[in-house]
Amino acid sequence: MRSGVKVAVVGGVFVVVASGVGYGGYNLWNGITGGSDGVGTRSGSAPKSGPVTPEEVTATAKDFLAAWAGGESDRAAQLTNDPVGSGPALLGFREEAKVSAATITPGPATGATVPFTVQATVTYQGVSKPWTYSSRLTVVRGATTGRPLVAWKPAVLHPKLNSASASIRTGAARTAAVDAVDVRGRELTAEKYPSLGPVLDQLRARYGATVGGRPGVETFVDSGVEGVPDTTLLTLSKGEPGKLRTTIDADVQAAAERAVKRHGSASVVAIKPSTGAIRAVANNPAAGFNTAFSGTKAPGSTLKIVTAALLLEKGLVTADRPAECPPTVMYYGRTIRNLNGFSMDGAPFGKSFARSCNTAFIKKIDDVGDDAALGKEAREVFGIGLEWKTGITSFDGSVPAATGGEAAAQYIGQGTVQMNPLNIASITATAKDGTFRQPYLVAQDVDDRVFATAERKLPAAVARQLRDMMRLTATAGYGTATGVMSSVGGDKGAKTGSAEVDGQDSSDSWFTGFADDLAAAALVENGGHGVDAAGPIVASVLQAD
Repeated sequence: MRSGVKVAVVGGVFVVVASGVGYGGYNLWNGITGGSDGVGTRSGSAPKSGPVTPEEVTATAKDFLAAWAGGESDRAAQLTNDPVGSGPALLGFREEAKVSAATITPGPATGATVPFTVQATVTYQGVSKPWTYSSRLTVVRGATTGRPLVAWKPAVLHPKLNSASASIRTGAARTAAVDAVDVRGRELTAEKYPSLGPVLDQLRARYGATVGGRPGVETFVDSGVEGVPDTTLLTLSKGEPGKLRTTIDADVQAAAERAVKRHGSASVVAIKPSTGAIRAVANNPAAGFNTAFSGTKAPGSTLKIVTAALLLEKGLVTADRPAECPPTVMYYGRTIRNLNGFSMDGAPFGKSFARSCNTAFIKKIDDVGDDAALGKEAREVFGIGLEWKTGITSFDGSVPAATGGEAAAQYIGQGTVQMNPLNIASITATAKDGTFRQPYLVAQDVDDRVFATAERKLPAAVARQLRDMMRLTATAGYGTATGVMSSVGGDKGAKTGSAEVDGQDSSDSWFTGFADDLAAAALVENGGHGVDAAGPIVASVLQAD
């Protein structure tokens, strides 16, 4: 072990301390590794097999963390099952991240996984700051050598390293600092609103210089991918932040953050229908992919808002006119069923909408006479697919051309339709207001970008009937959203949805609704019926306004 490295064992837990120790070069010689599996076996001995033992887990983790903390990147790499991938990353921890000292404290192993805490010191141009974070490693048996090895992935080095292209660097930030505030001037931070972390990173990258910010010195994750913003891990010296006003409402955002935590994978977006201003965006998990803005999932029956608008515009239905609603219907060899096989033949179409009768919608496809009509309605009236410029990266929905049974699936939000909570919240906002107003997080005049505009408005009579049917869904005794929306006040409407996904035990849960001048939509993956999982999230957000 190099000079300056100390290993202590206290109460069965070992602590590795390195101070002022330089990193060695990375050794790519496989002669000492036994190939890609790391350290080789002795000559003539058969590779060990079977699960790693608790003793092997402890010893391997100890050796790896000691080498890493001591700056011995080559030795640490040879203790992983991917020395070629891990070596440069471990070397970069000192040379690129500028870590001058490190203490690593492991926690108790759970099976083959060992959590640990890194307490490091980052030093750059005479400025030093402490840096503490937690990660974990897993010990596996080498496939060819049989030796216990650390299963390498970039997240071992830091949990926010989620790809082989990403790295940790310290230096002048590549984007100017930003102080983002909500619509009332209240500060928005990732610490207080975790779901906004990825959003604030994008806003900073896009608007930092525009609003007069100047870069500071930071330790950050460089994604290595063009267009993906850096993620700040530690600030050594603050730059001059520019002030960026967003459309977020901190109260609504706080409610959204709390609501999505009820489920393991949930997202919600809230929009002001009269303007398109985005009041909240939240995801659980909060870090990483922004499903609320960039997800591409079938939205289930929440898309019936668009389908109903199409049928109303074509004059094929009215809210108060009887419509066929049999238990099942066959279309191009595909059988479409209602939930639990219910039927309401002769009931007004508005009631079929409120109870989410699938067959009432499918029965009208042939009368429309145009397989592309649903996609046209979505684009021309609801702005789906028009390249929205929200202020950050977003997917603006897709209803691609389809025929036969696939077209039937689209009418009830299945098949090739792709949406996310932002899209469905916008669809609901359009239904409430009658006009598509492109959702946005940052005002147009900040950077003079051009908002997407729909080709036409909903005809007044269609918009009125659409709102009335959504009101029935939320208030009538037979409406599928009546129970969950009972706690929401004001002028309110809703639509439930569930979408079957191949390989999932349960359908995705969708729900969308409005209350006065706020619309919201939520998705809970694998959540089941819309009213059960996504519904309470939307209700909580609508109550916060």
